[in-house]
Amino acid sequence: MDVLYLALAAISYAVTAVAVVLLSKAVVSIVRTVRLGQPDPTRNGPWPSRLKNMLVEVFGHTRMLKWSVVGVAHWFVMVGFITLILTLIEAYGETYNPFFSLPILGSWSLWGLFVEIMATTTVLGILVLIGIRQRNHPRRADLQSRFAGSNFWQAYFVEAVILGVGVCILLIRGFKAANDHLAYPVWAAPISHALGSVLPASPAAIGIVATIKVLISMTWAIVIARNLTMGVAWHRFSAFFNIYFKREADGGVALGAAKPMMSAGKPLDFEEADPDTDVFGAGKIEDFSWKGWLDFSTCTECGRCQSQCPAWNTAKPLSPKLLITSLRDHAYAKAPYLLAGGRKDMAGDEVGIVGENAEARIAEIHRDVLAEAERPLVGGPDEFGVIDPEVLWSCTSCGACVEQCPVDIEHVDHIIDMRRYQVLIESNFPSELGGMFKNLENKGNPWGQNAKERLAWTKELDFEVPVFDGELAEDVEYLYWVGCAGAFEDRARKTTQAVAELLHLADVKYTVLGSDETCTGDPARRAGNEFLFQMLAQQNVETLNAVFEGREKHKRKIVATCAHCFNSIANEYSQLGGDYEVVHHTQLLNRLVRERRLTPVAEVTEDVTYHDPCYLGRHNQVYTPPRELIGASGAALREMPRNSERSMCCGAGGARMWMEERVGKRINVERVDEALGTATTKIATGCPFCRVMLTDGVTAKQSEGEAQNVEVVDVAHLLLSAVRRGLKPPEQEKEVGGIGTDERADVPTDETSTGTPLPEQDDQPKKD
Repeated sequence: MDVLYLALAAISYAVTAVAVVLLSKAVVSIVRTVRLGQPDPTRNGPWPSRLKNMLVEVFGHTRMLKWSVVGVAHWFVMVGFITLILTLIEAYGETYNPFFSLPILGSWSLWGLFVEIMATTTVLGILVLIGIRQRNHPRRADLQSRFAGSNFWQAYFVEAVILGVGVCILLIRGFKAANDHLAYPVWAAPISHALGSVLPASPAAIGIVATIKVLISMTWAIVIARNLTMGVAWHRFSAFFNIYFKREADGGVALGAAKPMMSAGKPLDFEEADPDTDVFGAGKIEDFSWKGWLDFSTCTECGRCQSQCPAWNTAKPLSPKLLITSLRDHAYAKAPYLLAGGRKDMAGDEVGIVGENAEARIAEIHRDVLAEAERPLVGGPDEFGVIDPEVLWSCTSCGACVEQCPVDIEHVDHIIDMRRYQVLIESNFPSELGGMFKNLENKGNPWGQNAKERLAWTKELDFEVPVFDGELAEDVEYLYWVGCAGAFEDRARKTTQAVAELLHLADVKYTVLGSDETCTGDPARRAGNEFLFQMLAQQNVETLNAVFEGREKHKRKIVATCAHCFNSIANEYSQLGGDYEVVHHTQLLNRLVRERRLTPVAEVTEDVTYHDPCYLGRHNQVYTPPRELIGASGAALREMPRNSERSMCCGAGGARMWMEERVGKRINVERVDEALGTATTKIATGCPFCRVMLTDGVTAKQSEGEAQNVEVVDVAHLLLSAVRRGLKPPEQEKEVGGIGTDERADVPTDETSTGTPLPEQDDQPKKD
């Protein structure tokens, strides 16, 4: 072995030794840091389903492939990183022996073909990703880039490493082919042989390129070891764990129910809670669970969440990506203080580092770390807070960020936890919410209306609406949960009336609670007032359990028109002992049409675009029934560019219904602009909150001279109009629930007209 190969080998092994030591220390440091979070035993099992989901999600790239081109390119880069590790081992041998090859595999043609394919696709994949990053670079003024705010030098470094390693693999094989020492035939290594035909026959070149490959890999290891917050690199390891420990063990995303308020790993009991020892939401970074800290550590800064966020897309200060990275940077900056035992009580006094050597121990902590420990988690610019209040309260809890995140970060849960602390401990929240909280507490609804007015909507109907009288009749199949909006808000009342009439026409036995109904607590919980939510929810659970007393769960059926009520009762009331089968009105009506208990005359009368309510669509995966009802009603559906799981929020969720938008463009106006782009005259939806917001948006556009002939309706309105066409001649129709005669439609009145039979879809009851 000559001096060159000895030097190459010595350099490679020396750098590797340094890299291994630093990387090992970094891993230990990250694990210790993540464990600073609060305990969360809900993440422990069942391990078979968690493991299966993790493997499917990672190697099937089920979430990455939501964006097909990026997903395919990233899959090859990821698999190349994992499988080509053996080529790095081979490179160590090639530094001192240019013709070294792995035992057994080194002469197996299929292995040679596999490496050829993976090296090539890794290079091509990373070139595609580099091109996408440059095409979407925030420097381009015409783009509101998802990469805005991301750390570009880190991304460029990682991309360069991947590209360099892939090129080195092909060059090494090419030089071996040039020296007639490549063990694989042309069919197993066509690119390598092609390179060999143009490269010089130099054994030393093999050793040099192998050393470069080792140095590139180890430089990468050293750099990430020195940058623990480098999520674009560390996610290669932490993503496996973050996906495994996601909130839903069955693989679902962290949507639907809000995460229960936890303290010391247990749901917080307000009757026994102690503000001095219990955790009320997240007021300090250490109040987040260890899974929260793992979330912060895993963010890749890809910006998918940012690109889908309605707040970000309307020039609000909230970016889910930047919120997570801000928490990450603060967590790791404060970690040395916490690892040293530092901790402050509610009054801000040091209670962690105490005793005779307290001052000396505090003096050992770097001043920057101590300064970071003093920063409030939420605070305005004057307070130098980690998260600005405008950022925190801009969230609509639509879940677009959670739905799109490829590594299962639970943004909405973290935002709600921070809101909980601000409301319950700091009493610091937007002024508009004060009135809403007061109305919920005193009147049981956000509008502050009297409970006796909950049945006012029934007075406009020409049939009797059955009201619960203390005993549920045996033939009653559904309890119709009207909701606060459906009872008190004028536009939502029309939906309530339309659904009631459709149930009446279908001879569905149902009843309503009337004055016994109260708010489900959804706006209180999303606004962070967990105490008020539990008070309202517990009251409702007790009422519902009394109504359904003696009935098995599959006979405890509830139908709701409000997507927020639907979500709360179906997904959250089980946390308080309320187990019911809950369906949304679009699901039930769709089933009634398929069963021919409702007979719409499906004559095409108009074009309609459909807006997916977030708490019906993303949070509960109900996309098909509303669209099938639109088709059954005789309307032609024109989809907006952002629809289904990528639908844009109306702006009402997360208690934003009761807050003013003072920054940027109004979210509802942005959504209406998108709807108007489909050139339809009706915007349909399936949630009263959405209907209110979209109607306000249309009104705003009309004041500007646009959208003069556009109407916002519930899907139930379209169906009722179609059903009525089959019941009466048009001249006998009267307006009920906001539905009038369509003068353009010359439709038959044959009651047997049913249109095309609808297939079985996702209209099954939402279960816990």
